[in-house]
Amino acid sequence: MSSSGILVEDVLHLITDDDQSKVVDAPITLGCGKNETGIFLSGYAPNGLLGLGTDDLSVPSILASKGLGPNSFSMCFGSDGIGGINFGDNGTSEQKETPFIVSHTYPTYLINITQINVGVNVSKIEFSAIFDSGTSFTHLTDPAYTFISETFNSQVTEKRHSSDSQIAFEYCYDLSANQTSYMTPIMNLTMKGGEQYFLTNPTTDVFFTKGGYVYCLALLKSTDINIIGQNFMTGYRIVFNRDKMIIGWKPSNCFDDSNLNTSPISPSHSPTASPSSPSLSHAPKLKAFTCTIMMIFVSFLAIV
Repeated sequence: MSSSGILVEDVLHLITDDDQSKVVDAPITLGCGKNETGIFLSGYAPNGLLGLGTDDLSVPSILASKGLGPNSFSMCFGSDGIGGINFGDNGTSEQKETPFIVSHTYPTYLINITQINVGVNVSKIEFSAIFDSGTSFTHLTDPAYTFISETFNSQVTEKRHSSDSQIAFEYCYDLSANQTSYMTPIMNLTMKGGEQYFLTNPTTDVFFTKGGYVYCLALLKSTDINIIGQNFMTGYRIVFNRDKMIIGWKPSNCFDDSNLNTSPISPSHSPTASPSSPSLSHAPKLKAFTCTIMMIFVSFLAIV
């Protein structure tokens, strides 16, 4: 997969997060995409790139090379689709961490997963995945995709929605009339190093169809690459510390952060719940599918 287009030089007007709140003008290079290949053509092809990868052209690399801050940044993904980015954020001592390696094919953040929990079901499946905020939804290959999907399907109570070409996801479920919430299994990934990464909202917002409302497991099947996308990062501040070569995560609602300190997210989506707990409760927002897409930050592409 690739994206090609036009390079653009611009200036980011940033504000420091210390007591002085200084304005920092940071010259950067952006890209305007014109031609995409690979998986971009099967989803939402970007028309602009904010490079957050590990290569020299990426925004964090440029800022660090100019001495404007540590070689690290964080992104926060709120459950309402609102978030933020902090350049130079090294994270906190309370965050959980896992090491990453830089992919030789693309300048990506490649992490290793050693175990998957879906409710009370556990699989020792081990695989590598790109941790990428620039992909809206998570893509997994087999056997991880099948284990998560089929185990999830066996533990929900709603009737599975019939095949629908208008919906990209394979596992969707009908809500009964006047139903205002639904229960899903607790899901978490065990990262290399042993830390657990709970998925706070593995389903999409509810879709409206001719037959009523449905919700879906927001997971897509891949044939060649595993990508942990933005939807699996919801409810966290994700720290990409490129000096220490680690990815860190800490619960955050993205609103109460003050000087990079975060507050816990809503208990109904708590990532600290026990993996033996049977389910999470979700209240449908009843918004259209096209309204759930956030601004895309492409973090894994070199600008060609």
